[in-house]
Amino acid sequence: MILGIDHVQLAAPPGCERQARWFFGEVLGMQELEKPPELARRGGCWFACGDQQLHIGVEQDFRAAQKAHPAFRVRYLISLKTRLNAYKIAFREDEANPGVKRVFLEDPWGNRLEFVE
Repeated sequence: MILGIDHVQLAAPPGCERQARWFFGEVLGMQELEKPPELARRGGCWFACGDQQLHIGVEQDFRAAQKAHPAFRVRYLISLKTRLNAYKIAFREDEANPGVKRVFLEDPWGNRLEFVE
């Protein structure tokens, strides 16, 4: 029955769109997708993430997710780390899962994100 994941939604505070476009679009290189007009009125933005999508949704009483998080698969983790350093975005390398190269960081609003090679 379940075929896979269509999209993941991260919550963000009202007025988040400019930062979302900078972080997910410019820094991480995700392509922004056009939201349907009815949904665009709610704010936020959508990005392509491989065959899936990442939705940034506005939450009026926003609180960052500090444990729950999406894990993004990347081809070259070293390239991502170089890019993050160039933008002065802090990340934490993690070796708790043997044989898995990964880093954790926060989006502009404090949501936890994982990147795995």
